[in-house]
Amino acid sequence: MEGTIAKLVEDKGFGFIAVEGEEKDLFFHKNELQGVNFEDLKIGDKVNFEKADSPKGPNAVSVSRV
Repeated sequence: MEGTIAKLVEDKGFGFIAVEGEEKDLFFHKNELQGVNFEDLKIGDKVNFEKADSPKGPNAVSVSRV
């Protein structure tokens, strides 16, 4: 899937990805990043990811910058 970085919570190491056609942004943790450092991400960056279910709902895994 593809989306756009919508929010970054830098002091906690996570953020949210906006996905076209989805109501809620998807949570991602910096541990799920591939080929990019969390510190290098910016709001508006395009990313590829896979969607996975967690106890708190869907989230993004295997996140990489396009």
